Amino acid sequence: MVPAPVFSLLSSDDLFLFNQGTHYRLYQKLGSHVVAAGQKGAIGVAPTAGTYFAVWAPSAGAVSVVGDWNGWRPGADPLHARESSGIWESIVPNVGHGTRYKYAITAPDGRLFDKADPFATRYEHPPCTASIIWEPHHEWEDQAWMRSRGPKASRTAPMSIYEMHLGSWRRDRNGVLGYRELGRQLAQHVTQLGFTHVELMPVMEHPFYGSWGYQVTGYFAPTTRYGAPEDFMAMVDELHRQGVGVIMDWVPAHFPTDAHGLGEFDGTHLFEHADPRRGFHPDWTSYIFNYGRHEVRSFLISSAISWLDRYHIDGLRVDGVASMLYLDYSRKPGEWLPNEDGTNHNRDAISLLQQFNRAVYGAYPDVQTIAEESTAWGGVTRPPEHGGLGFGYKWDLGWMHDTLQYLEHEPIHRKWHHDVLTFRSIYANSENYVLPLSHDEVVHGKGSLISKMPGDPWQKYANLRLLFGYQWTVPGKKLLFMGDELGVWKEWNHDEQLDWAVGLHPAHDGIARWLGDLNAAYRKYPSLHVRDCEPIGFQWLIGDDRDASIIVYLRTGEDDDPPVLVVANFTPVPRDGYRIGVPHGGHWREVLNSDANIYGGSGIGNRGGMDAEAVPARGQPWSLVVTAPPLGIVLFVLET
Repeated sequence: MVPAPVFSLLSSDDLFLFNQGTHYRLYQKLGSHVVAAGQKGAIGVAPTAGTYFAVWAPSAGAVSVVGDWNGWRPGADPLHARESSGIWESIVPNVGHGTRYKYAITAPDGRLFDKADPFATRYEHPPCTASIIWEPHHEWEDQAWMRSRGPKASRTAPMSIYEMHLGSWRRDRNGVLGYRELGRQLAQHVTQLGFTHVELMPVMEHPFYGSWGYQVTGYFAPTTRYGAPEDFMAMVDELHRQGVGVIMDWVPAHFPTDAHGLGEFDGTHLFEHADPRRGFHPDWTSYIFNYGRHEVRSFLISSAISWLDRYHIDGLRVDGVASMLYLDYSRKPGEWLPNEDGTNHNRDAISLLQQFNRAVYGAYPDVQTIAEESTAWGGVTRPPEHGGLGFGYKWDLGWMHDTLQYLEHEPIHRKWHHDVLTFRSIYANSENYVLPLSHDEVVHGKGSLISKMPGDPWQKYANLRLLFGYQWTVPGKKLLFMGDELGVWKEWNHDEQLDWAVGLHPAHDGIARWLGDLNAAYRKYPSLHVRDCEPIGFQWLIGDDRDASIIVYLRTGEDDDPPVLVVANFTPVPRDGYRIGVPHGGHWREVLNSDANIYGGSGIGNRGGMDAEAVPARGQPWSLVVTAPPLGIVLFVLET
């Protein structure tokens, strides 16, 4: 029988929950933790000052800690197996904060190799791969935000998200900016534009910068490229104090095959599924987690919770959900392993996602989880108890692809593709949606958003303003990738900063001004956001005028909220005397017009608004005769 340890941070309950797959704060127990002499643990007291190490490697023949203090000699500081849990642990005396280390693991076949700590809080700057003992500390000043963020996370609240990649947003002569300076500049930029949240492409430690963070090796550590964990905390703190929420991309779909990482961690397929038909991703040449293994579930969910606990993150956007849901995702016949009944749903992954959402919302009902799910899977945002995955929102990738496909047509041809524009209304309330114009659409030769637009430069600017106006006024929360607010001409390159100089051009400044005014209106008028996830919040008034390529719709909120009328003209031909049926009499004030001079438009509009006439039109008791500006979108608010 294995004797009980003299000191351990792991109680018997911890081991039970870990092996059961329901321990959601493993980061407090596994990894490296500095201890003081006499410090009380879950078992015993620390006999000496040093660092307590604990790592899961159930098939290992031996595990030791190697690092700067022992010349990286395997066996110099051995860990001891803890019962049948698969965990190895021990205190190494006189080793503390800031020290580099790895685990030297002897595989069942006798191979010896070094592995970084899966639970490390910090790692060396890539391409170096050692873990670093680190106890982050930050005096948070975001208490007001944390107390009030619950209503901001409600489905009835406005949510406009600025998606960004930290390393290529803005740089100085010395290279990338650090977390603290990014926080100051980013808070100023997004608050000036009126965004409610930023979404960070993965900041978890990753060895290959060109993966944009989607090939994660350190699931509990912000990348050292931009500073220490405390610096990341300070960035989040600054954004919160300026009223901006922080959403993070989280990647449980796969992990890289780097030798120091999770793959074949103890000489066996520990974190990844052993069968390559389920455990290896052909598109990304990476490993796929074994979602059915209880300890892997504890690891993944503990990672998610750690970002909410330690770093005050307000939301997690889960990348690659579709690849998790289907056993045959991106695989040819014979390359995937079906269920016993021949079906292709990955039941273990489905169960893991449900468990993840229950755990996150159980601990933090005031945050949101968001799924990047690219298929028509039903119930992504339905609660698990009703058979859904339990996410708060789902990216509407269909809307993004359809809308961009429609706008890339020359306006004269758009009438033949009108149904592409209006198709979304068929499924708009099947889930709670975020409407993204994401990084995926401005890389790999796809060009920037403005470069996709047809016509001469004026028409390109007008089309882009029209696109943003359409996105901000149809149901769904909003997401825009960095640089699109400037109308940058170059597609995104992770090795370069944004072309900030282009924003000095009047037409590009007009795009940013338009976005700022859209965000202001989106927040100001409840009808544009309170019923984003309810069918009653949207009403077609004209959806079939394909010859004029005009659509007209009404956004409604609660009974006392003034409705917002939206008229969008997708051709460069101004439409004068265009009659629209409306359900209410009164004065309809023009509050936004993308063709206004201040945005770089031609200045065609409706002189501030008009009174409804008691002339029925298109099934409505009242009507307006409006001017629809060229490649423009106009918002009217009812003033009774």
